[in-house]
Amino acid sequence: MFSFEGFVRINAFLTAVYRVAFLNVLWVATTALGLGLFGVGPASYALAKYVDRWLRAGETPPPARVFWRYAREQAGRSMLVSWILLAAGGVIITNVFLASSWYVRILNVGALGVLGIAWCYVYPVLAATDLDTIPRQLGGALLVGFGSLHWTIIGATGVGATWWLLWQFALPLLVLFGVGIPAYAVGLVTRAVFRGLTPADAAEVGPASTGRGQAEPARPGVAAAAR
Repeated sequence: MFSFEGFVRINAFLTAVYRVAFLNVLWVATTALGLGLFGVGPASYALAKYVDRWLRAGETPPPARVFWRYAREQAGRSMLVSWILLAAGGVIITNVFLASSWYVRILNVGALGVLGIAWCYVYPVLAATDLDTIPRQLGGALLVGFGSLHWTIIGATGVGATWWLLWQFALPLLVLFGVGIPAYAVGLVTRAVFRGLTPADAAEVGPASTGRGQAEPARPGVAAAAR
């Protein structure tokens, strides 16, 4: 028979599952409203920032309200980052399929992996750090990804296995959770990384925020580490 604490843990788990699904729906809606090209950057930034504030500081305000606010927060920069990554991805994928030399194709497959790591971590870096230029933010993303490569590999394996299981046995759930699964996995990695870069966990607030008016903590000072 479950204890009260057991029911509380089950409720917390189910609430987290619901929140991940809702964030995925918001990401899809924001991307679609921006016609893909103009929406994927702000949507990814908003998703990364919400997950970062949730996992690192315990803030769980209503997702819909703050998601739209986050999406507008750095819309121009987040769009530019997405265009850079999409353009680089287009060039790399073209080389993978059209390059005449097999070793050029292998090099581009490796470059595609590096690009994937950059895409996974650049928006958490943009949302949670004080790096002020796009080259430094991209460099910071690679620093986080390769600096915690074991966690990146574990997270990628877990996400891939989860996606495969959902694809095989519960395709509607894959549509429902989709991007939320890797976003949560990346958030778990960056939570540990950003705490390590912030002395005495200064980046965190005491009480969890449940709405407006909560001052955000200082961002991790990783600028020196990425220079």
